[in-house]
Amino acid sequence: AMEEAARCLLCEDAPCSAGCPAATDPGKFIRSLRFKNIRGAAETIRENNPLGACCAWVCPYDRMCEKECSRSGIDRPIQIGRLQRFLMEEENMAFLPVVPATGKKVACIGAGPASLACARDLALAGVQVTVYESREKAGGVLSFGITPTRLPQEVVDQDVAQIERLGVKFVFGKKVDKAGLEKLQKENDAVFVGVGLWGSKTPGIKGEELKGVESALDFLEQARTSGGQVGISPEDTVLIIGGGNVAMDCVATAKQLGTRAMIVYRRTIEEAPADIEEIRFVQNMGVPIFTEFAPEEILGKDGKVAGLKCKSRDGYSEMTLKADRIIFAIGQTQVAEYQDLKTAPGLFVGGDASHPAGITVVESVAEGKAAALDIVKFLG
Repeated sequence: AMEEAARCLLCEDAPCSAGCPAATDPGKFIRSLRFKNIRGAAETIRENNPLGACCAWVCPYDRMCEKECSRSGIDRPIQIGRLQRFLMEEENMAFLPVVPATGKKVACIGAGPASLACARDLALAGVQVTVYESREKAGGVLSFGITPTRLPQEVVDQDVAQIERLGVKFVFGKKVDKAGLEKLQKENDAVFVGVGLWGSKTPGIKGEELKGVESALDFLEQARTSGGQVGISPEDTVLIIGGGNVAMDCVATAKQLGTRAMIVYRRTIEEAPADIEEIRFVQNMGVPIFTEFAPEEILGKDGKVAGLKCKSRDGYSEMTLKADRIIFAIGQTQVAEYQDLKTAPGLFVGGDASHPAGITVVESVAEGKAAALDIVKFLG
């Protein structure tokens, strides 16, 4: 880490810092690390990024801070992601003080990245924050939608523990519907909605009702919470439809469970929205990726999936693949309760809740931080 930090050009106006949506300030923490101030470097990350440890694992550095690195014009960018991961390894460091309460109360709905970031910054302003989460633990997509290979659960728990230490309270197993939202608005000075996109898109093709067809989020959540007991065996062939990071998480998970896993994607590798590192990861696992083929029909036998019929982008070629399980990873939608939810006096919305197409974890953190500032101004 010291050797890599020594490559830094110590830019006065560091472009890498400008390239981070959450303002983690890599220019500053790399400078501290270079001068052997490891605690100061970690403190910079923790002060600026409520989910500093998680972002160190899942950020698309290659198209954010590392892309902007001045060193790129000489040889290669500083490995900012790996340096941040190194600095976040010490989980017992406590940098931020517990702030005396001001008497103001705010409820955050959902315990995903945006809500966690908002709750942390509100707690630092002396606001009493309660986070309501329908599942049994905090993290949202971090805990239930990303394979542990990319993001170990202990890393998520580390960030949540730092936030909880500041006095943020969590209520688990509490799903907040529209009536519940109105009740929370009456009981609190403000409410922040940061629920994720937990509805799944399907292509609307024949055979979707067959047993063995499921959404990516359902598959990943089941795999992560059941210790891999997802009802598939090593002899099964699992097809994942899609070309984003979620599709890569699904195929990596299926491969690690010992199945014959492969991806079918309707465009080229170059057009795939997944980060190149994620694509390389699954390719190195030996996962076949069939590009420029779109699903046309799911074939079944006795009410269960038997195969997938695909049509090529050229409109001429066809392909039929055997399948025992088909997982659609072609995008998520907002759950019905929060579709078209808009901000209003005392009601703030951020993260995936305000972006139908979804955003990255670090962008959600940035929105949560911005919402916290708006709420503090609103509370006077």
